[in-house]
Amino acid sequence: MNGNVEVVVIGGGYGGVTAANSLARRDGVSVTVVNPRPHFVSRIRLHQLVTGSDDAVEDFGEVLGGKVRLVVDTATRIDAAERQVSLAGGGTVSYDYLVYAVGSGAADPGVPGAAEFAHWVSDLEGAERLRSALAAAPASAPVTVVGAGPTGLETAAELAEVGRKVTLVCGGVLGPSLHARVRRPVARRLAKLGVTVIEGPRAQVAEVTSDAVRLDDGRELPSAVTIWTAGFRIPDLAARSGLRTDAEGRLVTDATLTSVDDVRIVAAGDAAVMTDRPFRMSCQAAVQLGPAAATTVLRRIAGKTPAPVRMFFAGQCLSLGRNEGVTQFSYPNDKVNALRISGRTGAGVKEIACRFTLNKLVSGARKASSRASHGDDTHRLETPRPEHRTTPSDTRGAA
Repeated sequence: MNGNVEVVVIGGGYGGVTAANSLARRDGVSVTVVNPRPHFVSRIRLHQLVTGSDDAVEDFGEVLGGKVRLVVDTATRIDAAERQVSLAGGGTVSYDYLVYAVGSGAADPGVPGAAEFAHWVSDLEGAERLRSALAAAPASAPVTVVGAGPTGLETAAELAEVGRKVTLVCGGVLGPSLHARVRRPVARRLAKLGVTVIEGPRAQVAEVTSDAVRLDDGRELPSAVTIWTAGFRIPDLAARSGLRTDAEGRLVTDATLTSVDDVRIVAAGDAAVMTDRPFRMSCQAAVQLGPAAATTVLRRIAGKTPAPVRMFFAGQCLSLGRNEGVTQFSYPNDKVNALRISGRTGAGVKEIACRFTLNKLVSGARKASSRASHGDDTHRLETPRPEHRTTPSDTRGAA
């Protein structure tokens, strides 16, 4: 076909990077990634950044194909009618198709004092501030982790293993996403590390102060550093842009990841939801949704009907410090079962999973750089190119 189809990917996380690399492999498609940071953040290692065992960042040159254009800026609005993305730096980027992959961040706890005094580990900046706060606190100072999901468990264990005095406030049950039998080795490992676990219906936080955490039942836990890991927040870009979202702010899509408002907007990762088939917000989902979103875009460009997305889950890998871990297996539909791998082998499996994920991104970047467009005629792009609008600031922030 004549000319290029311009695809803009908002977000350079797992979903955005895998989508961009998949798209960039196809002749006739130009890909721009808009991301607020100049480097890729390995979110599954942010708890390691806190203790210094990993920096949790990678060069975009390693994980993005060489033909992908990177714009370091923040998207502030999507104009679906004009097919433009406004940027915080003042420019705009035009698109023929848009991949919405803005990810998720720390949730507003809605608990008095939490926003002011608690730290989080769900994004790079929060993890860096937490690391500084821990460095400023005495080694014997009490640390409280609120939330016993995967992030809370990994953070509590990581800190306890380096000698911190940690209390884990579950707000309910320990490891709610785990099978009951898998919780047992997790509880044993935390006990071995000296983590005090507070769980049950009254283990809800009522208030956070500069030096304590108060629970609903009146208990007050001394806490020099409080870490909030419960819940995620979705950026409100879609809602501010007039696109339909669910109660959590996720872009509502059909089964092909296409926005229910606009067939030129396709989503990937935590920031979207298929209302009839919601999926778990996770790296495991994002690395499947990114290529799936790319496939949907390519089929639409080629004038073909996209197929519904199929998701397959294998389980969850948890590191419980550097020396032990637990792998929780699941059925393909993400329902957990009693199968597990624990101990040092579990830690090894988690490390393999982290390295495999990064290697998959690097491999995708290399394939995108080679521009190997072969095979399926979905990717021949033989339909007329839609009108493409540009502005003088389209190149702002390009790497």
